[in-house]
This record gives sequence, structure tokens and C-alpha cells, in this order.
Amino acid sequence: MEKIKVAVLFGGQSTEHAVSLQSACAVLHAMKGTRFEAVPVGITREGRWFWYRGPLDAVGEGVWEKEECAPVTLTPDASVHGLLVQGAGSLYLDAAFPVLHGKNGEDGTVQGLLALAGIPCVGCGVLASALCMDKDAAHRLARAAGVEVPPCVVLHAPPRPEVLAACTHGLRYPLFVKPACAGSSFGVTRVETPDALPAAVAEAFRHDGKVLVEQAVPGFEVGCAVLGAGEALTVGEVDEIELAHGFFDYTEKYTLETARIHMPARLSLAERDRVREAAKTVYRALCCTGFARVDLFYTPDGRIVFNEVNTIPGFTEHSRFPGMMRGAGVEFGPLVERLLEQAVADV
Repeated sequence: MEKIKVAVLFGGQSTEHAVSLQSACAVLHAMKGTRFEAVPVGITREGRWFWYRGPLDAVGEGVWEKEECAPVTLTPDASVHGLLVQGAGSLYLDAAFPVLHGKNGEDGTVQGLLALAGIPCVGCGVLASALCMDKDAAHRLARAAGVEVPPCVVLHAPPRPEVLAACTHGLRYPLFVKPACAGSSFGVTRVETPDALPAAVAEAFRHDGKVLVEQAVPGFEVGCAVLGAGEALTVGEVDEIELAHGFFDYTEKYTLETARIHMPARLSLAERDRVREAAKTVYRALCCTGFARVDLFYTPDGRIVFNEVNTIPGFTEHSRFPGMMRGAGVEFGPLVERLLEQAVADV
């Protein structure tokens, strides 16, 4: 039987380029021996697209551009349904798996291109990807669905110091200042005192044109992996982030120098079930399909507060999303295959 050709998109122009390479390498290895044929497509930091035909491990090692590559274009022409290979015609694709974190990968842009091309996409579609990337929009919809969100002020332009002080007057310190649309905590600052707020806001505006000033939520962060669409959802085990200090920034997310991940979370089964139900509510409210990781806070008095949704979370065998699914009995290889099967189910 002819294998189903799936483009695995990796790299990209976002600040999370290196993380994407690690995730894609794991996905490519997991696809070996399945009914799916991987078509690795690497995107450089400059935005150039290549059909990669070298050793898989070179992707994870970050040296794939030195190996055999052919320039390609993912064309929106639906009659091609795939890639235009420079000097060599076209390559038909049955589906695509964007393993791209952050802007220009996780925000609906690539998903929109795939939709124009008529190519089924693993994971969330255009609307859900865009909504989840925008923390302001995501919080509004989560709150409308009945899930608590942190007190917050949204800024659309850098304000004068006196205006900033006035509009944040009702928030209690510490505060978190966040770009509305950025991944892996880039541009995020924890602010302990009012005098540090203007600099934090300026830093956030370096990353995005909309900024959130958010009241810190007491307690700890919990995460929940969700798989599927509509009512047919599979929910992973709940994990917990234990912090020694500060917050779960980029360094801690990918090195765990002082943070620890507890899986399952140190909560009773009944409380973990509450977290899972909240995660499903958010997932549906934000129109998610395929898979996503829903991040929430669990407060000392037992409240569950929404944080954010990652529509393409880290995807190595040791990442949080696969770890939560493993806790629910779904190992990494079958997880990747299941995601691919979901994408081509209606083809």
C-alpha cells in the first residue's frame, strides 16, 4: 500500500526555532515504520523553505541546513496540493504536521496557507490557533465559558508613566507583564514594585503591539493535555510545575534548572478531575481540534484559573504534553500516529 505523505514542518522564524528542531526530530523518528511517509520541510531563521533529505538526527542537532536540501514552496494553489520543488516540478502531500512553535507557526498563519492549499493539517486550525496565540482573546472567551481568569489590563500602545499608573491602580502586586502574542515566555517580566513596571511594559512592547498587565495568581501552575475535537476528547494526566523562585520562563521550561515537573500533579484524583474538566471547557471554547495543552493555575483555596493554551506544545518524548498523554496510557509513538490518523480521517 502506498504510504500517506505528510510534510513535517520545522524550524521557522520565531524565537523558538531551536525548540522546534528538537520536537520535529522526535516526530520524524516516531513516524518510521508507520503507514505515513514523512516529508521533512525545514524553514530557516530567514524564512527560506527546504525539502530536507538528510539524516534525521541532524534536525535535532541543529545542523540540517548543511545536509541535502532542495528549495521548495508550499503553494496555495489547491490543484497542486503540495510543494513546488525548485527545478523539479511538484510534490503531492496528503497532509501536513506543523511542528512550529510561536509566531508564524502556531498562530494560524501556516494553518491558513495549508487551508488555502486544501492540505489537511495536524492540530488546531486557523481560528483556534489565532485565538490561543492571543492571550487577551483567549482570556475573554475562557471567561465567557465560565472559567476564571486573572485580573488584567490590556495595553494597545506604550502609555505615559502617569497613564500606566492610573490604569493599573486596581491590580495587586506582583504583576506579570506579557506580550499578547508571543511564545515560551519571551518578553514576560514579573514585576514586584510600581517603579519597575514601565521598563517591563517597554520590554513587552518590543515583542508585540498589544501587552497584558496581569495580576499574579497565588498557588501553582497545572497543565492538561487534550486530544480530539468536539465531544470526543481524550484528556491526559494533569501535571504540576513546582518553582523554586521566579516564574516558568524560557530557561526553566527547557532546562528545569530549579523547577520540577510533577506528573501526576500533587492533587487528589477529584481535584485533578476538576482541572481536566476546566481544560476541556477552555479547549472547546477556543475552538481547538487535534491537540493542545491547556495551562491553568490552582490556588491555595482550590480555585482553577486559566493561564493559556499552547496549540503546538513541545513534542519530544520528554516534553510535558507527551508525558501527560503517557500518564493516560498513550505512549509517544502511538500518540504521533493517532494525531496523523485524526488529520487524514476525512480524506
